[in-house]
Amino acid sequence: MASSHPTIIDVARRAGVSKSLVSMVMRGAPNVGVERRARVLAAAEELGYRPNAVARSLVRQRTNLFGILLSDLHNPYFTEVVDGIEESAFSAEYRALITSGGRQPAGEARAMDTLLQLRVDGLILAGTVLDSRSIRNAARTCPVVLVARATRAAGVDSVVNDDRAGAGMAVDHLRALGHTRITHVDGGVGAGAASRRSGFLGAMRRHGLERSARVVPGDFTEAGGAAGVKAVLVAGDLPTAVFVSNDLAAIGALHAFEDAGLAVPEDISLVGYDNTALAALGHIGLTTIDQPRHEMGRTGVELLLERVEAGRTAPRHLVIAPRLVVRRTTAPPRG
Repeated sequence: MASSHPTIIDVARRAGVSKSLVSMVMRGAPNVGVERRARVLAAAEELGYRPNAVARSLVRQRTNLFGILLSDLHNPYFTEVVDGIEESAFSAEYRALITSGGRQPAGEARAMDTLLQLRVDGLILAGTVLDSRSIRNAARTCPVVLVARATRAAGVDSVVNDDRAGAGMAVDHLRALGHTRITHVDGGVGAGAASRRSGFLGAMRRHGLERSARVVPGDFTEAGGAAGVKAVLVAGDLPTAVFVSNDLAAIGALHAFEDAGLAVPEDISLVGYDNTALAALGHIGLTTIDQPRHEMGRTGVELLLERVEAGRTAPRHLVIAPRLVVRRTTAPPRG
């Protein structure tokens, strides 16, 4: 009967080979004969043996684990970023440990500390609201890459979308349709929110529309988008178009307009940001700004590998261009 925790010695005895040969097979060493490799793998399968990752990491001084801290597990944007992270990490024979801090600095700090205690070889912080000091301190322990958040920290890498340019594309699209009264529901303290707000105001000035530019508070959640729309409705003087800080908030805004008896885009046009799978759903069809989530996740892992595997020390800060995706929530204003 197999023990509950079979060891490499148990596998060696069952296969009738040396312990060092079992180790070679488990490492995937190429210089092992087909017949002996098959015997070892069959013995391991029969016993239910799994390599001791902790012991192996102590020998190699590496865990082959990347820690992934996400801002919000409820936002499909981060799910799509993780797809790119896991694909790239798996190809490099690393695994991803994924956690979240619930969009709260204290929660994120605890989650990051847990990942560091697990001795991950690198950290990817996606859209987090952690303070810069905590991020710099983490970078003294292992390589850190920020995804969807810019940084000036010398020891930290980043990959971001050009949020200012993306916001400008949203305004340019609405202006080309004939809109002049455009309101922005902002993303609060969310990563990239300030740049999108700044890009909106800059584009409105560029079009000579600064007097009609309005910004109302919101955040990167459905509730935040709905609250922003309610503030617009209470203020009166309804705009003809609204640019919302991200797709999730835009869905909340869409529902709030419908609850108020306003049709999108017949009464008011709506633009989101991210181009998540949610935006592409047929019954939503949200016009939005695409930031390539999968590519950004993949690039985050590549930056970590450059430090962990290749020993790069100089920081890299990459900016990926956005693009406009037009669907059915935007149209020329009435009249």
